[in-house]
Order: sequence, then C-alpha cells, then structure tokens
Amino acid sequence: MYGVNARPHPQEPPPDLPAPGTLLVDTSRNNRVGEFRGVADLYWSLRPVGGGREWEVEPRHVRPALPIERLRARTARANARSRGEVL
Repeated sequence: MYGVNARPHPQEPPPDLPAPGTLLVDTSRNNRVGEFRGVADLYWSLRPVGGGREWEVEPRHVRPALPIERLRARTARANARSRGEVL
C-alpha cells in the first residue's frame, strides 16, 4: 500500500545494528562503501568515508566491508585529507 511504512518481510528478524562508524557496503549502489551513521525509520544511514552527504539504504542491501574495501576507503580518505579536501 502506498504511503504505509511496513517491513517487506515481517517474519524476518531485523538485522543486528552495527556500531556507528562501521564500514559497510551498499550493494544497491554499485558496492559503494560508507560509514554506518544510524537508523532512519526502516533505512540505515550511511556516509561516504571521506565525508559528504549521507544516503539511506534498506538493511537487506548492506553487507560488511571486506578488508580490501576498508583499506581502499581509508586510503581514499587519507589521500583526500593530504590534498586538503577534508579535515
């Protein structure tokens, strides 16, 4: 029904919430890596590792970042910081 917020599969338990700052991968957005920021209604809020605008994603489209994905994200942030793009 349009305009009604309901879990698509109410029989499934909600996934465990990660700690704020945990790096996750949004599989619905070309495997974009983001930091978990919190919950917004039925969605999880993620933010780019180097800072920027948050986006929302359904928890079913999120998975933990692999070690190589975490390394890439941290390296990208360090490079942006060295260029003065972020604090």
